[in-house]
Amino acid sequence: MSDSAFFGLFLALDPWQMAALICIFLLAGTVKGFLGIGLPAAAMGLLTLMIPPTEAIPLLWLPILATNFLQFAHAPDKLEIASTYFWFAAAIVVAIFITSMFIADYPAALLTIAIGVAMVIFSLNLLLGITLPIGSGLRWQVGFGVISGVLGGVSSIWSPTVAMYLVARNTTKERFIGATGFLFLAGCLPLGAGQVVAGLITFPVILKSIIVTSVVLVGFGIGQWLRNRVSQTRFRRLVLLAFLIMGVRLIAIGLF
Repeated sequence: MSDSAFFGLFLALDPWQMAALICIFLLAGTVKGFLGIGLPAAAMGLLTLMIPPTEAIPLLWLPILATNFLQFAHAPDKLEIASTYFWFAAAIVVAIFITSMFIADYPAALLTIAIGVAMVIFSLNLLLGITLPIGSGLRWQVGFGVISGVLGGVSSIWSPTVAMYLVARNTTKERFIGATGFLFLAGCLPLGAGQVVAGLITFPVILKSIIVTSVVLVGFGIGQWLRNRVSQTRFRRLVLLAFLIMGVRLIAIGLF
């Protein structure tokens, strides 16, 4: 594509929609930088107010890839983390690719409900500190990986079950950041590949995604800067309450 065609397509983007996307992804990036998780949940909860899920989900691929690459790149003991959670990641890769290939065929109501359920599980789990009797064996990792992949393929949000597993295993804060970065990064490539097969990732979508990714990275930096300067407990609770409300709203929309 020529430079003139590229800039022509850029100028053809709806300026009001792009302004809204920039605000949404700046907020989502800030949440991700502050908490280490929550980018897809924050973005999807707001994006579905203005565009259908099948348009919102592909926009998240590049931001998820970029932020989790940075998050995992800064983690200590990367090889040890990758070795420990290899089968968890492998299950996510397979499940998320298969599920996302057919995303265009799922009813809009199903996608909306799936996103809402993911957000409710995510927020309640972290708000209430729910822990499950989860072992460290291979079956646990593969089981949670498959569930995470299916949820991620349908909604682009696979953090709830990943977080539940790591919290239940009493993972330290530093380890949690590194492990989530690895497991979220593992799902990015198959998610993108599945969406290409489904026909959701097109050049205009990639162009928008590049723009919002740059915004997300700014927000990510802001969130990291705020992490040691703002009460993490209060910020975390406010964010999770907002996720809970948005999740319940999406479930209601999907059902009624």
